[in-house]
Amino acid sequence: MASFVSWNCRGIKYKNSDLKDIINNYKPVCMALQETHLKNDENIRIKYYNALSKNNDRASGGVSLLVANNSPSIPINLNTRLQAIAARIQMHSFITVCSLYLPPNQSVDQTQLNNLISQLPVTFLLLGDLNGHSPLWGSPNSNTRGTQIVQLLTDHNLCLLNTNKPTYFHQPTKTFHTIDLAICSPSILPFFDFAVGDNLHNSDHFPLVLTDNRIGRPISFLPRRYVFDAADWAKFASFAKITSDVVNNNSIDEAISQVIKIIIDAANASIPFSKGSSRRQNKPWWNNECQQAQKKQGRAWSRFRRYPTTANLIAYKKTIAEFRRIERYSIRMSWRNFVSSIKSSISSREMWYKIKKVFGTPTSNHISALCVNGHVISSLKDIANTIASTLANTSSSKNYNHEFLNHKLKTETRKLNFNSRSDFSYNSNFTYQEFQICLSKVNKSAPGPDNINYIMLQHLTIESQQNLLNLYNIIWNEHCFPTSWQEAIIIPIPKPGKDMTDPSNYRPIALTSCLCKLLEKMINCRLMYFLETNNLLHPFQSGFRRGRSTLDNILSLETDIRLAFLQRKHLIAVFFDIEKAYDRTWRYGIRKDLHDFNLRGNLPIFIQNFLKLRKFRVRLASEFSDYFIQEEGVPQGSILSVTLFIVKINNILNQLPLFVKGSLYVDDLYISCTGMNIHFIERQLQIAINNISKWSHINGFTISASKTATVHFCRKRNLHFDPDLKLNNESIPFVNDIRFLGITFDKKLSFLP
Repeated sequence: MASFVSWNCRGIKYKNSDLKDIINNYKPVCMALQETHLKNDENIRIKYYNALSKNNDRASGGVSLLVANNSPSIPINLNTRLQAIAARIQMHSFITVCSLYLPPNQSVDQTQLNNLISQLPVTFLLLGDLNGHSPLWGSPNSNTRGTQIVQLLTDHNLCLLNTNKPTYFHQPTKTFHTIDLAICSPSILPFFDFAVGDNLHNSDHFPLVLTDNRIGRPISFLPRRYVFDAADWAKFASFAKITSDVVNNNSIDEAISQVIKIIIDAANASIPFSKGSSRRQNKPWWNNECQQAQKKQGRAWSRFRRYPTTANLIAYKKTIAEFRRIERYSIRMSWRNFVSSIKSSISSREMWYKIKKVFGTPTSNHISALCVNGHVISSLKDIANTIASTLANTSSSKNYNHEFLNHKLKTETRKLNFNSRSDFSYNSNFTYQEFQICLSKVNKSAPGPDNINYIMLQHLTIESQQNLLNLYNIIWNEHCFPTSWQEAIIIPIPKPGKDMTDPSNYRPIALTSCLCKLLEKMINCRLMYFLETNNLLHPFQSGFRRGRSTLDNILSLETDIRLAFLQRKHLIAVFFDIEKAYDRTWRYGIRKDLHDFNLRGNLPIFIQNFLKLRKFRVRLASEFSDYFIQEEGVPQGSILSVTLFIVKINNILNQLPLFVKGSLYVDDLYISCTGMNIHFIERQLQIAINNISKWSHINGFTISASKTATVHFCRKRNLHFDPDLKLNNESIPFVNDIRFLGITFDKKLSFLP
């Protein structure tokens, strides 16, 4: 059952621990906060929740909504001067939740309240601190604000969920009042149970808890995962016996299914699962001393509630002060220990993991409802299908222009024959040494559809690993690609700063089989060795090559710019943006390039089968979309995909004239020209742009003229014009600075933020 919580926190900035306690206790789908005391440039960051805030210029008042990431929602733009914020959240159907704060010393016009109600789509919950008194919700008397609220309930036929239980503690008078209200549409009144928390959580307001009593899906539960730290690997190895009979006496698809079953059955018997419990808010500084101080504070509060004397109130305040002192000390020591763990001896991966933790980088992403052609899509299944359909359309050949489609149809009539009787070394069987080297170099990776992790393969016995290697060699020699390896699970990640209601603004993260990726890794090593030893890759392509990195491209550009400055020359660089480069890579073009490289036999045939009939499903929380086909493009999440893309785009740098220099890092392309004469630079760059555009049209790539940008690097003081460069008859804009491979280059090369 889902719950909603409303709480006047009286300043959220230093009550992060109390907020986490409330979330852990009630596990709300949505939490309405009042008096957050945040400035306009501040926001709440809490794990597993998306925060919507309306703050003031001064750190006073303010309201927020925390919406669980795995509950589809859409923010509502309210045209009101009241401190109110609202969102629509998908439950059994859409429900609108509004957090409202009405300060006691501020005059509120009835028209403003009516206008707010008129903007809330039904059905809705209105939660907040309204500072109104009325006998209707248990107050002994009534005030002007209370009269206004009663009038609002009457005029709009609204229902009040409050009982007579007090929601506010006034310390100076040691009295309790009801000023926090929960108001709802009549249609949902029977479905909600109202309760008031018994702990102030270091505020002077109790949290209001509304529970939806309808049976529904669990809202905030994590999927069960293997806990590898508690695994019995000896038991796993004894159970996970891959025999030669399994490999040799079955078809390839049956053998793969048997291997998966053997490994998963062994894992289930020897590796415990996580509890799959609710998403708990972690407090790394919490220790036994904090727990005892909190219990002491709770006992003091209970004593005061039973006997509300001045002495008991003072004793309660002392326990609050003591708990804060202990908590702050624990936080300070925990932070020191954490920072001390960042040493020069740790790996860069671990270092960046710790730095992200310092900045509170979220580990999960908010699921937004989608708007397509004016229709709102809110159920998880429909959202997953819509995003999957958008991704499938992105890789469809229908996106190619008419000219390229004709060229594609004509070219693909020629069948590529990769069969060969020659015994090339790259076609030989894989050795156990290759298997072990690749398995030892794998990175931590999420499992694919078969739920098998690399760590499971690493803990197989030598005999089982050798039989698995035999299965790989059978796949290699019989030119048969397993059907289950053609599937991927897509996790959609919203693009930063983009409209999340648009299904095209999600970046796909693909999870594929680790069994397949291990074989891909061995094949990729052979393919890269062939390409490097035969000098088939352009020397200015630095992407994913041994001994090369983004620093090669960054330092090359910086060196050229500084040299131009020293020689009092101009350097003009054009930075290209290739639209959907991975998703629209021409697959036949990849195979043709491999054929032109004179690759024959097992290696190119495996790649040919690898690129066929790729399908995927999108996963949102625990919901899956239907299966969709990826028609073109390299498969996302695969080891071979980057190398195959590099093969396809490799020839683009050969289109440049002599005086134009180019550099690639996978699909990040820039060209530059240096000289004293602007007209000369303009002619050379325009020739290069025309050649690149022509090559792109022939090979199925689309370069965006609007996202392509040019920077004129120069320190000359005299006036000089920027050349007019065109791409597809559109002028390429000149900018003062550009971000290239994570580094911002400005036209004076100042590297200022």
